[in-house]
Amino acid sequence: MINNHKFSTSTSEVTVSFNLCCTTHRKTFFCYGAIVVKEKKTWEEALEYCREHHDDLASVASETEMLLIQKELSKHNTTDHIWTGLRFLAGDWLWVDGQEMDYEAWGEEGKPSCPHAKIKCGALQVTGGNKAVWDAHDCEERLHFICY
Repeated sequence: MINNHKFSTSTSEVTVSFNLCCTTHRKTFFCYGAIVVKEKKTWEEALEYCREHHDDLASVASETEMLLIQKELSKHNTTDHIWTGLRFLAGDWLWVDGQEMDYEAWGEEGKPSCPHAKIKCGALQVTGGNKAVWDAHDCEERLHFICY
């Protein structure tokens, strides 16, 4: 552990410890960290990777989580957008881990209510401004991603 950041043995993963004891997260009473995976994958590949090697693609369920993730991502050289567990299914946006959608952080274009067929995966835009925002992206685009 270096400066409260754990680094995995893989050069493509950086574990970020948030020290959040999760009363809002589905893993109640457990603290968790996010794993920034610096391998470019499609959304489906990222989901599969996270579920195989960790738990799931990360949800960003509160402003606190958003700010902590944004702060940590600013320290790393990543793609401009980072896959999250946000997905458009059955006519609405949801977190694939079942987390409630109590917090939203869509960009200037707002929440897409009927996105194009390929643009149904949610990414976190981490460049181009002071505040990170959610953005709908083509699910086949290859981006870095966040697991937990």
